[in-house]
Formats: sequence, C-alpha cells, structure tokens
Amino acid sequence: MHPELFEVPVVHLMIRSYGVMMVVGFISAVTVIRYLSRHFTSNPQHITNAALYSLIAGVVGARTFFVIHYFNEFRDNPLGVFEIWNGGLELLGGVLLAIAVIWFYIHYHKLPMRHYLDVLAIGLVAALVFGRIGCFLNGCCYGKPTDLPWGVQFPYGSFAYRSQVQADPERNRSLPYVDLPDSYFGYRDAQGEYIPGLRPMSELTPEQRALVMHGQYRGLPVHPTQLYSSAGAMLLGFILLLFLRRSQRSEDSGVYPLLARPGTTFSLMFILYGFGRFLMEFVRDDNPFEVASLTVSQLLSLSLIALGIVLTVYFAKAEPERLPVSNKATAVQTQKIRTRT
Repeated sequence: MHPELFEVPVVHLMIRSYGVMMVVGFISAVTVIRYLSRHFTSNPQHITNAALYSLIAGVVGARTFFVIHYFNEFRDNPLGVFEIWNGGLELLGGVLLAIAVIWFYIHYHKLPMRHYLDVLAIGLVAALVFGRIGCFLNGCCYGKPTDLPWGVQFPYGSFAYRSQVQADPERNRSLPYVDLPDSYFGYRDAQGEYIPGLRPMSELTPEQRALVMHGQYRGLPVHPTQLYSSAGAMLLGFILLLFLRRSQRSEDSGVYPLLARPGTTFSLMFILYGFGRFLMEFVRDDNPFEVASLTVSQLLSLSLIALGIVLTVYFAKAEPERLPVSNKATAVQTQKIRTRT
C-alpha cells in the first residue's frame, strides 16, 4: 500500500498513486484505441480528442459517484466535494460518464458509431487494468478477511483496518473483526479539537505500535479484490479482442454469424463486466448494502447486464454499419504501409 508516491517541492503538492495509475490507464486506453481503429480509419485525431474529453468526464464522474455514495461525509463540508487531492474517486462512475461523453462526441461528429464503440470497449478495459492497481496502492476497494495464502494485510490506519476495528451496521455487521481497545481511539488535532476516530500512528505509544504492527491488534489479511479486478480486466480485454477480430473478419467477408456485427463487442463488455463486478462484490467489504443485501455496485451491474443484452439484440437485428468506401480503403492502405515499414 503506497497511497502517496512523493511530494513536489516548493508547492508541496502530494502525488498520489491512484492519480498516477489513472493517468497510466488513460494513456494505455488511448494507445490501444488508436491502434485498433486502424481497421476503419486513417485519422486517429478524433480518438485523441474524444479521449481527452473522456478523461475530464471520467474524473468528474468518479468524484460525483463517490460524493453521492458517501454523501453524509460532505453535509458539514460542502466545499470538500471539490477536494479531489484528498482522495475519493470511484472508478465505475468515471467509466459510465466517460462512455456517455464519448457517445455524444461520436454522434455529434457523425462518425461510424459502432466501430468506434467496439474499440472503445477494449480501451476502457485496458484503463481498468491500471485503475484497479491504483486502488490496490491506495488501499481502497478492499476485500473481506480471508485465510487464503495470498491474502493481503493492510497497515494500521488504512481503509481496511479502520473497517475491521469498527462495527459496520450498513453491512449488517454489529461487531468489529478486531476488538481494538478504546485507548486507540480519540485524540486532539493540531488545532486542539478533539477527534473521536482512530488515533494516528504518531500518537501511539511504542507498546501500542508493536501490537498493531506485529501483535494481536494488527489488521486481518483480506482478499486482494483490487488485483482480482485487474486480472479480470485483462481477461475481459482478451475476450473482447477475440470478438473484435471476429467482427472485423466478418465485415471483410460480408458474412455475419452470431455476435459478429459491429457494436457487439461494445455490448458484450457491459454483460461480461457487469457479471464479473456483481460477483466481485461478494468478496469485497467496503460498499454498504442498499437493497436486499445488494450493494449499489451490484445494482448498477445488473443494470449494465440488462443494457448489454438489449444492445446485443439490437445490433444482431440491425443492418451492419457500413463504412464509407474511401474511408475504409484509406485505412487499409495506411495499415499496409505501416506493416511494410
């Protein structure tokens, strides 16, 4: 767990690992989309423009989703909504708003919608791979306690540790996992205000530090759900790439078998990602239950699956999206030149 990588001197700006991994994910997504779009366009400028807009939308959506999810934390501090540098982004909200912005951009410029959406799906999954690694470094999106050999132990003061030493009525947990004594709670900050929460490590005695680092009050190992999600995104990206190549071969031949029309790769992303995220919530331990012991992420996942099914049926019945002959010919010629060089 390394939520903070380094501090920029003079301005004292802390560079956080989650933000860095989001940038790495964005660059990887743009690179993947530009490469895969060579099949149908020789001008990737639209992709770059749409990606920049989606980056802004992704940050806004991720922050908005977090604020809605944890609205009670901002009741007494409305301006805290804008303090992104203090952490608080939820990847799913960012992905949904980014997709909406890209869809609007493609529609506005009258681009081949389904072709762009297909490669966009794989680019988003590539971003998700790195985004979830950022979650791991930040310590958020943690899993339930486990005895499995690959369980990860987060340190004192982390999100997972704070959850384990407190009851969580929103997850129907009336008792904490770790029965931490009251002496570890309550301190005064630099302004002298009393804070009832977990005491900082610097406020603990040497004996207390030993107990939370190596003794009976250390955090329990948990499922590394962030790495599960990252590995799952890699697998999902590979599956979607197979469907994209199949769709491209079908377009070249003019024969479209089941799940091969343009747009299908995009719709399958919703189904497969939604299914995987729904299952992942059963081993995560951070999101509160909303309806029938389901988290908001599971409810959204069910909506994504339903949307994916509707889009799959629509694309299967709709006429294949035809590319302009000049556009496709130019793309093919450009791809041949790049291959020779």
